[in-house]
Amino acid sequence: MSKGLSVPFTSAASPVVTPAVWLRTVGIVLAGSAFVAVCAHIALPLYFTPVPLTLQTFAVLLLGLLLPPRLVAATLAAYLAEGALGLPVFAPSPAIPGMAHLLGPTGGYLLAYPVAAALISLLWRRASLSRSFAGAALSAAAGDLVILACGALWLAVLTHASVPSALTLSVIPFLPGDALKIAAAAAMAAGVQHLRRRAA
Repeated sequence: MSKGLSVPFTSAASPVVTPAVWLRTVGIVLAGSAFVAVCAHIALPLYFTPVPLTLQTFAVLLLGLLLPPRLVAATLAAYLAEGALGLPVFAPSPAIPGMAHLLGPTGGYLLAYPVAAALISLLWRRASLSRSFAGAALSAAAGDLVILACGALWLAVLTHASVPSALTLSVIPFLPGDALKIAAAAAMAAGVQHLRRRAA
């Protein structure tokens, strides 16, 4: 049985995608991007770094575990496009609207979301990692590492900070919270898997 919400863009068995399938796919993309936007607004600014503490990453990790790779990448790409167009989907920052937000201090994290979520989805669907909390946690941790690495690299380039300084500003303060987000997302994904196996 496939894992997550299986919504193929195309299918070898049915090359013509029906309107119902497209509507369902669009609905999932919009709902997923809205979920990330809501989590982005649950934010706590930190005085020592331009990067706020939000639930945004949790949403990305969870969607990566629940959706197929292409669908979750499309969902996060749609989220970034919504923000670039000026919709209030990013963490609150009145001084940095729309497209400028993607080029600001948190741009590295944001731009990493589609790739990180797709990676999580691909790993979680591997036979060696699926069907367990540990597999979900390892998959989510790999994606979270990509997000943190891209965020740190972007901030270092943007501010001309040294590597230790960039890590202090953009990685180290978020490790405890990210560990909790990984555990919560993995627990929810494993729970969904368990329910699906029982219903099958």
